[in-house]
Amino acid sequence: MEAAAIFLSLFFAMNIGASGAAASMGVAYGTGAIPRRLAALILCGIGVILGAVLGGGEVVKTISSGLIPKSVISIEIVLVIIGAAAISLFMANLMGIPLSTSEVTVGAVVGVGVAFQALYVQSILVIMAFWVIIPAAAFFITYAVCKMAKPLFAKLEAKRGSLLIYLLIAAGFFEAFSAGMNNVANAVGPLVAANLMSVGQGVWLGGLFVAAGAILLGGRVLETNGKKITNLSKSEGIVISTTGALLVVISSLFGLPVPLTQVTSTSIMASGAAKSGALVFQKGIVKKIVKVWLVSPLVSLTISYVLVKLFIKSDFYSTFSAIAVMTATLGVLSLMRAIKKEKSSVHEQGGGI
Repeated sequence: MEAAAIFLSLFFAMNIGASGAAASMGVAYGTGAIPRRLAALILCGIGVILGAVLGGGEVVKTISSGLIPKSVISIEIVLVIIGAAAISLFMANLMGIPLSTSEVTVGAVVGVGVAFQALYVQSILVIMAFWVIIPAAAFFITYAVCKMAKPLFAKLEAKRGSLLIYLLIAAGFFEAFSAGMNNVANAVGPLVAANLMSVGQGVWLGGLFVAAGAILLGGRVLETNGKKITNLSKSEGIVISTTGALLVVISSLFGLPVPLTQVTSTSIMASGAAKSGALVFQKGIVKKIVKVWLVSPLVSLTISYVLVKLFIKSDFYSTFSAIAVMTATLGVLSLMRAIKKEKSSVHEQGGGI
């Protein structure tokens, strides 16, 4: 059981790397500052390891004991938490969508807490509030800077292009560092809670496997964040990466697990909005990302709740009820999407409803 828990956690760490790669080096890659995809991912991996080792301990403590009582967590519960979060993240990676590992991990822990009726509600509400505050702050800061500094950006691009390349690479590396500080805890926090390893061991092992995941599996998400949301200049990329990294580093120092991918993606959207207004929000990829953000914590919460009720408590009635609710919700969403698609088809053909 211990071996299975560690193996599953390290698998999850690799998927965190695959998702976090876009958040940290997507901007530098998308602007062409780092033209080769593998080079961007390797640089991301180095930054992640340094961030985890030098500053990842506080968030590890939050994930391991700040959401539910430590007495609830056993090896079986570790398997449930990591399994639920890993399944959610793996599905998002297959779709090439940048997903918040903090959201799916906290959602999985909360699902366990709901099943055992043991939650630190105040701590969870604070964390959820910062899931909104930090991305919103990133959006408005980036929008304001890109809007006001537009003439300056044009001059810098024309006269200091080579300098901007180095600054952008440095900003991307700083963002990878912040990813290591904040995201590695999502994989190793439950292991620390179950006393399978110390905080120090967790940040080293987790950092190495997150870095490996970024290098081996991060290509599709890197493409999504770097090239499919909006076209970016080097100056805009520096603003985006620096803003996101600073906000995430500050959050990490206070032990707050925050959604780095949301911070970066909303900053990219803000840059696009500063140039083209609300048109950036009409892009299909933006809508897809927002939908996954909203659904992913609920999916991981439901999965962990069902696993606890089914395999640990043998409560088949609650298990059936949870599965029925999730199935009905997904069915309604699918029906709404089908209706919307049908309306669009009729409208394109010049008909009416």
